[in-house]
Amino acid sequence: MIFRKALEMELIKKDPTEFAYVKKDKKTIEQLEEEELPKYLEKEELALFLKTAKERGLEHDYLMYLVLSYTGIRVGELVALKWKDVDFVNHTISITKTYYNPKNNAQEYQLVTPKTRKSRRKIIVDEDVIHTLKEHKKVQEGVINRLGDAYYNQDFIFAKMERHYGYPIVIKNARDRMKRLLAIAGLNQDLTPHSLRHTHTSLLAEARVSLEQIMDRLGHTDDQITKNVYLHVTQDMKKEASQKFAELMRSLR
Repeated sequence: MIFRKALEMELIKKDPTEFAYVKKDKKTIEQLEEEELPKYLEKEELALFLKTAKERGLEHDYLMYLVLSYTGIRVGELVALKWKDVDFVNHTISITKTYYNPKNNAQEYQLVTPKTRKSRRKIIVDEDVIHTLKEHKKVQEGVINRLGDAYYNQDFIFAKMERHYGYPIVIKNARDRMKRLLAIAGLNQDLTPHSLRHTHTSLLAEARVSLEQIMDRLGHTDDQITKNVYLHVTQDMKKEASQKFAELMRSLR
């Protein structure tokens, strides 16, 4: 990340880590079988969580978790989103940057290039997401008009509406608010905004979207956790395929 930032600032001409890689040890079948799946929400739980966010959420909560769960983007990519990244006509969101702020100081954030080249992507989103974004934009424009120069207007979608007006919200806020809503909904409070990324993966798998399409949507070149979630969810689908084949053969007897 440091070398990418230095390249962006033209302090260096070449990223010396560009072709570097960490050698991965091949795992045994036993190790793969024992790997614990990341926690994620089932579709009924996600519906309850979003309903709770809509009815009991604080500023931004419903839109924030709706976008995370309907796109599978990382929370850093979410916080870095600007209005220019949203195409309201074609219903797409462009991921071109991510948010970096290790001190959680609202005014000391940085926008850096995404995790990998594959992370730069354009995601088609549902009409509900577009509609909710439009509603939020109207509210935000009212705040900007009211505050004038007191609003730090850098086009951020998820901008603070109190103290440090206009600055992007910090990632810690997204985690804390999610924990609050999970408690209200009676759901697992160990879940994090990143769990919504795994939730998105599991529901796409359940909807019979291919692993390749899911990886492309998430901006992954290779991710074992995503593959594990996909394989776990598609286990029953594979059994169904076997049963259908057997039924077909039985019908020929």
